[in-house]
Parts: sequence; structure tokens; C-alpha cells
Amino acid sequence: MRLLKKDAFALLLAAYHPSLDLLGVSTVHGNASLEQTTSNALRILTAIGRPDIPVHPGAAKPFCRAAVHAPGIHGSSGIDGTDLLPEAHVPAIRKPNAVLAMRHAIMDQPADTVSLVATGALTNVALLFATFPETVSHVKGLSIMGGGIGDGFTDAQGLRKGGGNETDWAEFNIYCDPEAAGSILPDELVAKKTTLIPLDLTHQAIATDSIREKLLHGRQSGPPSTLRTLFHDLLTYFARTYSNVFGLKAGPPLHDPLAVAVLLSEEELTINDGEGERWHVEVVTDGVHSARSEEHGQLGRTIASSVSERGTGGIRIPRSFDKARFWDLIDDALTAAEDRLLAQ
Repeated sequence: MRLLKKDAFALLLAAYHPSLDLLGVSTVHGNASLEQTTSNALRILTAIGRPDIPVHPGAAKPFCRAAVHAPGIHGSSGIDGTDLLPEAHVPAIRKPNAVLAMRHAIMDQPADTVSLVATGALTNVALLFATFPETVSHVKGLSIMGGGIGDGFTDAQGLRKGGGNETDWAEFNIYCDPEAAGSILPDELVAKKTTLIPLDLTHQAIATDSIREKLLHGRQSGPPSTLRTLFHDLLTYFARTYSNVFGLKAGPPLHDPLAVAVLLSEEELTINDGEGERWHVEVVTDGVHSARSEEHGQLGRTIASSVSERGTGGIRIPRSFDKARFWDLIDDALTAAEDRLLAQ
């Protein structure tokens, strides 16, 4: 399976799971500025021993809005919490631009072999599908970490009443560029190939104290490696901000790697998708980015309605997954990265 993607733990899993082939990374505005997220991606790939994976800077702002960032959760850099990140060995690739690079990476491979994974704002993906519509039919799938269904879908821990984490209604990635999300999620052809990983699912992947200790030490005795310490630092910082901002004391949810993990086979990770149920998803685009709730309203809210008949399209939204196996996959990826770094 081939895919394109970004973000620390998701990059780790995509780069080191044996059934995945990470073709490239496109960065986008979101947790921090485009310049910062591009630097972060390059430094993470260097840290895990995969500086060979190309990184293309993408959109610096949403379709028609100013960019918004999340320093209160991820720090001013977008990846605060550790001083162990190395400087990048290679620069980002600016020509061709990210959208054209994505098009080439997809169309250079046989049809139905490349999966797109989006763990940030959907601006790059929306621009790709709008500019090169032939990529929609060529890709095997699209996995999106974004949205929050909320009431009536699941009792996900830590969610607010409407399923959001940026506002009561909106998840941050969708809130960043709701127009981009609104151009993708309702599209019938795209929907048939899309798996949406909302907060309802990611808030089941809680990195508790015991899980963080497991990932820090792995299966080896002795002091933890620099790589494991780095990722433990990131989780510890995230745990602190999630506790302070959301009151989630058990540990932080690990959102992004789930968007990679759902691409794996049933033998590799069991996913419960409600016996094949599918969903129509709409995005609220009325409102403005604002700290005042009466101004942003329900901007960025994802509204899912069930598709009653199977085979009629709709988006896949998993309800649960094998949590123990998921954490084993992360641990296995850390071990594989350690082995590669030792061999270099």
C-alpha cells in the first residue's frame, strides 16, 4: 500500500509499517505556520532516520480565510516539548509545488494503489481534487483525521456536547479550512473512497501513563533510546496541555496515526465500522474564525446522516478499533526506526 502524509506519530507509522510505502509528505497551515510545519516534518523525518522521504510545502492559508493556529495545544512551534529534535539534513522540495507533486506521485503509480492521508487542514487535498480531478478516480482511498460527530454517535471520552475540540461544535482540522472540507466530504465519488477519523474515534486512543511508559522503554532493558525519549517528550507535553485545556486527565488522545492505521488490513488491525454502515457528511461553513462563540456559531461542524442502503455511497466512519494492537503498532514502528538509526 502506498500513501502520502504528515505529523509525528503518523509519519513514524507510515514510514515503518512493513505494508506501507510512504511516497511523500505535503505540509499545510494548521497547528503552526506553514514554514514551521514544514520544518517540523523535515526534522521528524530526520529524527526517525527517513530524510529520504520528500517534503513539499503546501498551502499557507485556507481557501478564503486567514490561517488559524493552535499554540495553546502544540506550543508556538507546533511541536513543543522536546529539545531532542535534530536539525533537518535535507531541504523541502518547492518545485514542483505540493499539489503538482501529489498529482505526480498518485498518477505515476497504478490505479487503486495510492492512499492519501490527511491529518491537518484539507486545503492541499481540496486543491488537488479541484485542479486534477483525474486523481479522484485514480486513488485507492482517502483517510482524513478530522471532524467530531458527537451526540448520538458514541460516548467518546473528552468530547464536548457537539463533538468539537476547537469550539463546542468544531474539530480543529475542519475548523481551519471548512470550505476545503466542504468541497470534499459531500462529493459522492470522493465519499466512496473516504474514511473519516473523527474525535469520536481518536478519543479512544488515550496515551495513559502506562502506555507512555511502554512506548518509552519498548521491549528492551536499560535506558531508553534518544528516539523513544523524544517521542515520550512529545506525548508528555501533549498530555499536559490536554489536561490543562480540556480537563482530560487520563492522558492525551493520539489522533493522527489512527488515520494511517485504518489503512491496514483486518489481520493487522481490527476496525469496527458498524457492519459496513456509511454516512453522508456535511460541513457548516457559515460563521467566522473568532473567539466569540456568537460570531463563529457552528462553523466547521461536521454533520453525519446515515446512508440507509449499502452500496449507495457515503463515507466510512469507524466506531472503534483494537486498542492494544494499535499501541503495539506504534511500538513496533519505534523499534524499526531504532534499528534503522543504529544501522546508519
